[in-house]
Amino acid sequence: MASQSASISTPSVAPIADVRPHSYEVHGRVLSDDYAWLKADNWRDVLKDPAALPDSIREYLAAENAYSEAALAESADLRRTLVAEMRARIREDDSSVPEPDGPYAYYTRHREGGQHPLVCRRPRTVVVMPGQGAETAADGGPEEGEVILLDGDREGEGLAFFEIASAVHSEDHALLAWSADTKGSELHTIQVRTLETGADLPDRIEATTGEVVWTADNQAFFYVAVDENHRPARVMRHRIGTGQEADTLVYEEPDSGFFVHIEETQSGDFLTVTASDHETSEVHLLDRRVPDGTLMVVQPRQPLLIYSVENWANHLFILTNAEGAEDFKIVTARLEAPARENWTDVIAHRPGVMIRHQHVIADHLVRLEIENARPRIVVRDTQGSEHVVAFAEEAYSLGLQPGHEFETAVIRFTYSSMTTPAETYDYDCVTRARQLRKRQTVPSGHKPEDYVTRRLFATAPDGETVPISLLHRRDCPLDGSAPLLLYGYGSYGTLMPAAFRTNLLSLVDRGFVYAIAHVRGGTEKGWRWYLDGKREKKPNTFSDFVACARTLIEANYTAEGRIVAHGGSAGGMLMGAVANLAPELFAAIVADVPFVDVLNTMLDGELPLTPPEWPEWGNPRESLTAFETILSYSPYDNVAAKPYPAILALGGLTDPRVTYWEPAKWVARLRATMTGGGPILLRINMEAGHGGAAGRFDRLEEVGLIQAFALRAVGKA
Repeated sequence: MASQSASISTPSVAPIADVRPHSYEVHGRVLSDDYAWLKADNWRDVLKDPAALPDSIREYLAAENAYSEAALAESADLRRTLVAEMRARIREDDSSVPEPDGPYAYYTRHREGGQHPLVCRRPRTVVVMPGQGAETAADGGPEEGEVILLDGDREGEGLAFFEIASAVHSEDHALLAWSADTKGSELHTIQVRTLETGADLPDRIEATTGEVVWTADNQAFFYVAVDENHRPARVMRHRIGTGQEADTLVYEEPDSGFFVHIEETQSGDFLTVTASDHETSEVHLLDRRVPDGTLMVVQPRQPLLIYSVENWANHLFILTNAEGAEDFKIVTARLEAPARENWTDVIAHRPGVMIRHQHVIADHLVRLEIENARPRIVVRDTQGSEHVVAFAEEAYSLGLQPGHEFETAVIRFTYSSMTTPAETYDYDCVTRARQLRKRQTVPSGHKPEDYVTRRLFATAPDGETVPISLLHRRDCPLDGSAPLLLYGYGSYGTLMPAAFRTNLLSLVDRGFVYAIAHVRGGTEKGWRWYLDGKREKKPNTFSDFVACARTLIEANYTAEGRIVAHGGSAGGMLMGAVANLAPELFAAIVADVPFVDVLNTMLDGELPLTPPEWPEWGNPRESLTAFETILSYSPYDNVAAKPYPAILALGGLTDPRVTYWEPAKWVARLRATMTGGGPILLRINMEAGHGGAAGRFDRLEEVGLIQAFALRAVGKA
């Protein structure tokens, strides 16, 4: 293992974090945390103003960044080459397919060299769907009549971090409520722009999630405010022309374990206020025409009951797991009697076929479902007749784009595979005509026939079969000599799509095999796949990943010590766990914003995400079983005196999801404990949060760093 990472030199002495003994007792067990001091006591202030970070911590992080940069200095030319390659695959003046809404079509685009999107609109045009008459839609690409509503490059000029969260026009198309984050801490400020003049009104709403839903009269909008612990907790109504202090409270969530989210139903009739954690939800409706009316709860929260709501006139369509529908079903109820006892099945539950999303338009109920890691779209008309939209590749990604309109028969979906660039289609649910509206271009060139995508299955220790999606060049030798990058996540029911990603080609064209391990904790094989990878079953996620690695070795796609593992956030926790479980398999591990200090974080109820996370991981303060389970795998708590592969840990100073001190503490303990291998590198972005750099080209610099690290770890650079 050490020989595989020998090409990553360490010309300077690694920083040594101070050992400051700290101990605490939980369930009668005394635990020590010598690096607890890296968590700033004023972490809330740091999220709002990075300059508030105490000097001692700032100096340590600066030393770590300098060490990592020195260790990777020899790859500077390679990084520049990689970034240039990746940038050459991006159409710099790219634009989304315009989305029709009344007299206009709205879209985003980028200018040549621009880092941030431009939000635009133009007069609506007419296109002809194949095999039928004219249908109102919108052509792709900017044309005459374009108006730039919001210029992200201009708004972000001079800021170290800038990211637009939303840009929502009012129903009369006169105003634009837009929100942005300027620190990376996900504290968004909402402003309101007059579209006739392009000037922003004095209205300025601070400390929000960035979500906006307008009232039907265009005189006010709803938003979600965060509390002092950075949790989305209150729905507020802001009337245009007034100060934030005059805003009206619409809903306040009393349970710190529930987050609040708002949306507008596809019909446009209602504001939905959803309070939820990872296994229970509760939805309230408010008529957008009566913004000062009373919220109506659809079904009061019940433990383990999940549901979401759309409407068609006075009928509700509810996607839910009620009555044991583990993979979800769709039911209906009348608006005046929405409670669970009145729900009637429309789409019955089918075990192993998970309904991921429902989309309700005037005469059709559309659903996106997945079976054995393959997605499909199913269209149902008012008579109950159904047909399927699907594709033939072994592994692919399919997504529905809701759009602005309800009175339409046209839906929009995107398709791609690991070899096929993304395609955007408009699909007529009546005629079944499919119109390609956009195909992703790769300016530097891409030949799908030069690549192979496959779906394999690994056998986990308990006999479960774990899907693996693969990509490699057709001429890649499959004799065990190729290096392989194995990506994994496996938490929150998140599905890892087998989608086209141009950045991967830089690795694959250099001889890498790229693989996604669809481990338990996701929903690739239904909701059971998620349940089998959470709380007391969380270790399945880690053993699945190791099983995938070993299967790929046995199938001669790679060899032991030739694998680079990569995961971020909860996937970064997976990286830390497998580093402890099977370090010999890996040449290197990239842990991006890694959730590695699981036990300490889940014990701290004041951190932004901890109470809502207890259903996912367990509450170790209240439950001895949860405590023992988390302690058994928490990467930080299980670092051992043994060799480790080269590790690159990445974090963001203003990250409210995985705080900067998690990777910092982990790296400090690794260096102090391991007996060989490495090096162990830490890079904290001092000007960004969970998502890293916000600018599209700045993000490429981070990808280039990761890929150069991976290439050097396997001797490819």
